[in-house]
Amino acid sequence: MRTAELQTMNNNLPKVGVIFIGRRRPGFDMEWGKHTEARVRAWLPKTGFAIFEPSEKAIDDASLRRAMAQCDAQKVDAIVVLQTTMGDGRLAPTLAQLWPAPLILWATPENQHGDMISSCSLVGAHCWASVLRQMGHAFELVYGDPDAAATQRTFSEAVHLAATVRRLKTVRLGVIGGQAPGYFAMSADPFVVHRGTGAQVQTYSLVEFGDVVNGLGQDAVAADVAKVKALGYPHKDTTDDDLPMASRLYLAMKSFFESENLDALTIREWPEMPNVFGQWPYFGVARLADEGRAIGIEGDADGALCAWIVESLGLGRCYLSDWLEHDEKTVTLWHGGAAPASLCEPVGKPGGPRIAKHFNIKKPAVFEATIRADMPITVYRFWRCDGKYLLTAREGETIKPKRHLMATNALARMPDDPRAWFEDLCHAGMPHHVAVAQGHHAAFLKRLARALHIQII
Repeated sequence: MRTAELQTMNNNLPKVGVIFIGRRRPGFDMEWGKHTEARVRAWLPKTGFAIFEPSEKAIDDASLRRAMAQCDAQKVDAIVVLQTTMGDGRLAPTLAQLWPAPLILWATPENQHGDMISSCSLVGAHCWASVLRQMGHAFELVYGDPDAAATQRTFSEAVHLAATVRRLKTVRLGVIGGQAPGYFAMSADPFVVHRGTGAQVQTYSLVEFGDVVNGLGQDAVAADVAKVKALGYPHKDTTDDDLPMASRLYLAMKSFFESENLDALTIREWPEMPNVFGQWPYFGVARLADEGRAIGIEGDADGALCAWIVESLGLGRCYLSDWLEHDEKTVTLWHGGAAPASLCEPVGKPGGPRIAKHFNIKKPAVFEATIRADMPITVYRFWRCDGKYLLTAREGETIKPKRHLMATNALARMPDDPRAWFEDLCHAGMPHHVAVAQGHHAAFLKRLARALHIQII
């Protein structure tokens, strides 16, 4: 059982195994290779990742297997391979067999002085890349000097990407109550999910959820109510009397993450929950999302995985939204009130968060807020159709909405006309939720899709 602290893998920085490929006999500029290795080793501790280097270089099949055995014993999440002087290309198939996750091939620069090639590092990485591609084995490329900002950024992205693909194979996705009525495209086919991502799906009934809600002790509920009050969110049309049940729903969802060892969770909140419990769980969903939990609504299984993926990639919080309307320049992003506070306008400002009743069924508790303006965003989605996964991702920026909308409101300005994109997505079977993350990450997400052999729309 997990502890109350956030222990999900997507919130732990990856541990990286770094394997230097050596040579059986001297060749190229060995001194330049040693110099480059030393500079790489000096920079690696500054990455923030836990770094492990095996006790010997890999120069042949036997030494590579010993190096990988040490990496396995250290439980690394990603493998980086460097050949600062070109090594043996016959090692690529062995490493592909030993490490099914994407490999990171880092090629270092040539010595820019003198008339002799110094390392052939990029040629070596290219050789490995061609072999891995024809084996159907995913990889990421890093090329450049360890002190160059572009190299450092590419290295960090490659590590997060490779670790995410590997960690997906151990993700547990919980689905409470199935999908909302009529939302068939959001259902979780456990076998397609597993084939497409490696994740497993576990299902729970709303009766099981209700048992947890009702079984919570008064002390735990009171402690969480005090925590909510300390956050300083004002009421719109609710009162403090509504907070105990809101805390129960939050604590019950949180307990499923911990007691069921879940990495991601989605819940069917309508139509039953406001009738059974007298409240909606959206305020609790917003709190969990802002804590870095991968949580979806309306039984949206792939939506929860969308949140887990951006958390694992180090891209921050995820907001799951309806695509409410569009014109030739903008998309209105709206949902019932479950956006993470860190993406919203500040408390006390126009559009800042308030605890409110649902816009339609006038019961508490939703998190009414406007996504803050002038923020770069990526609108994206992973989903299943025809037994396979697809991805879409486009970049834009938020602007001030043209009008206030109850619950969660946002207006995204897109550089290209979104209307044709929307039509393409409908014909590709995309469910009606899109995911929103802060920052421009479309190219990064498409690299992840490539590593997972996912079609890009």
